[in-house]
Amino acid sequence: MNFLQQRILSEGIVKPGNVLKVDSFLNHQMDIALLDQIGAEFHRRYADKPITKVLTIESSGIAIACSVAREFGVPVVVAKKSKSVNIDGDTYVAEVESFTSKKKHLVVVSKKFLTAQDRVLIVDDFMANGYAMQGLISLVESAEATVEGLGIVIEKAYQEGGWRMRNLGYRLESLAIIESMDPKTGEITFQTQE
Repeated sequence: MNFLQQRILSEGIVKPGNVLKVDSFLNHQMDIALLDQIGAEFHRRYADKPITKVLTIESSGIAIACSVAREFGVPVVVAKKSKSVNIDGDTYVAEVESFTSKKKHLVVVSKKFLTAQDRVLIVDDFMANGYAMQGLISLVESAEATVEGLGIVIEKAYQEGGWRMRNLGYRLESLAIIESMDPKTGEITFQTQE
């Protein structure tokens, strides 16, 4: 059992509707030492790739992306859920749907921060149905940049996102893959990884 699986078992809370609360250490209150471990592990898994940018979506992916980017020594690009007055110039735009909020958003990235020369590692906290990831991939493809890989902290294997990304030919590395969760008992079963 890896460091992340242990933390999920000790502090994660299974809620109805296939929701796993990890807000005590990952996406509301954040354990910086854990984020450093996550960054180091993604760097180890993608050390063979010439990463030039780490891309994520606001807001839960930002801290994770910062830890990963620090390991690679590259910038983080954050896909914003709305175009604000401080995003000037041309943008790439994609539609994403959040599993937890059940809302669709248009996400934007300034064209000056994502170019055809970029080799991008896309990271996020969860993979459920994969809609957010599809939107981020669309942004990279719009820039004619290269998706070098997808890094997910927690993947729900019983939902189709991870399966779909792998079938589309993307290299997807997930640090903890959940096989099943039971909201009545709180039991979490992980998929065995090498």
